[in-house]
Amino acid sequence: MQLFYKNKNVFITGGSGFFGRVTIEKLLRSTEVKRIYMLMRPKKGVSIKDRIDTWATDPMFSVLLKSNPKFSDQIVAIAGDCQLPDLGISVEDRKLLVDQVQIVLHCAATVRFDERLDVALNINTRGTLLMVQLAKEMCRLEAFVHVSTAFSNCVLHHIDEVYYPDKLTCSFDKILALREMLSNDLIDSMSPAFLEDFPNTYTFTKALGEQVVQREARGLPACVFRPGMIVAAFKEPIIGWTNNLNGPISILFGYIAGVLRVAHLDKNVIAHIVPVDYCANMVLSIAWKTAVENVHHKKNDTDLFLLKEPTIYNYVNSNQNPLKWRNFANTIDNLIHVCPLEQIAWYPFLKTYTNYWAFKLASLAYHILPAHIIDIVLRLRGQKPRMVKVYDKIHNHNKKLTFFGITNWTFEMHNTDRLIQCMSSQDRKIFECDMKSLNWDEYFRVLLFGVREYLAKEKPTEESIQKARKILKRFYIMHRIVQIIIYGGVLVLICIYLL
Repeated sequence: MQLFYKNKNVFITGGSGFFGRVTIEKLLRSTEVKRIYMLMRPKKGVSIKDRIDTWATDPMFSVLLKSNPKFSDQIVAIAGDCQLPDLGISVEDRKLLVDQVQIVLHCAATVRFDERLDVALNINTRGTLLMVQLAKEMCRLEAFVHVSTAFSNCVLHHIDEVYYPDKLTCSFDKILALREMLSNDLIDSMSPAFLEDFPNTYTFTKALGEQVVQREARGLPACVFRPGMIVAAFKEPIIGWTNNLNGPISILFGYIAGVLRVAHLDKNVIAHIVPVDYCANMVLSIAWKTAVENVHHKKNDTDLFLLKEPTIYNYVNSNQNPLKWRNFANTIDNLIHVCPLEQIAWYPFLKTYTNYWAFKLASLAYHILPAHIIDIVLRLRGQKPRMVKVYDKIHNHNKKLTFFGITNWTFEMHNTDRLIQCMSSQDRKIFECDMKSLNWDEYFRVLLFGVREYLAKEKPTEESIQKARKILKRFYIMHRIVQIIIYGGVLVLICIYLL
């Protein structure tokens, strides 16, 4: 694989995002890639070149800086935006990409679950169509990887590595035609009719994006990558690195901070999470495999290749190494004393409920009532109340995740398993991506330290951790005292009632 990427030109969209950054860093650190063209939105007052230069101070690039201090010279920023016609790329830049690029990694997407339908269609669906059209013009193209999501077909409970166009209420070309004819507000107001069983605009428009690739990318060396929920790095470039609160990380952070105490989760459901470094390694492996197969098919049967649908690669917890939400919660419970936070609001604990009304009742007892009590105390002290608003935000955020915490999916990963099996032992080591061998206990230990350092901004020094343990112990005593008071009060009331 290293030989494959040597002197190659790669075009990546979404390169400034969480997953995109890790992929770019991996390419520059582990291969001799010639140049990386990166689609980037200009920001007012800051040039795209200056935005890339700030990466030199990002801890995620610290390892790369030691071996390649001038890595930014290999990155060429292409001004553009997936929301705009023709991706907002100038004629000159488009010609540059068409003439030079051999590998395309289309990672750009809006991952907001509550995104307006018009915006999600522009980025996740039309943006994919425009990328495929651009790829068709590339005379040196060897691989086109469309990064989708494992939940693009979440209306099903068993998901194979195939396309499911029959689950869509409308084909991509028809809905994009409507998108052009109707106003933003009108197309957004039609969301319930379009989505039907899809839980949000994100999964729906990503499913449409897959249909774009299925129908429009035939004859191209193309494929679809479906990763699960992408979370913090396990081993590289820095263990535990993350820069966002997306998905399960928000639950974890709220839990260890003592703020999130109840969650609407089914502990028996599999949590399909994947470390971002494993995903980056997998997407690069998929591009390599696609290029190799492209050469093989062209030599053996060109006509069949032109009719072949782009291959799909599901990438989630292996059936041989599953992770359930129960394991997620229990592991954090066992590790909470290893790496506690200094800035905790209360002693960390998490109660999960499958039943919606039980969850609502528990939220009232553990979140809403304490929030009102704290705000009353703050008002009496002349301070601004804030906890009720904090919990409103927490509940709104967690509401978007509920569907993925109480629904169980199973996945087939035949293509992914075959890909890993055909990799050399050296490639498997350099581009580690086999979820069957991932040690979940070790990963969560790394994850806790990463969340502490990169999200809570608390360095995991011995002094800081010892201080945090003392604070944790103090809150534990207070937690037990409150429990005794509450349980004692309930017992007294029962006794009074019986008497």
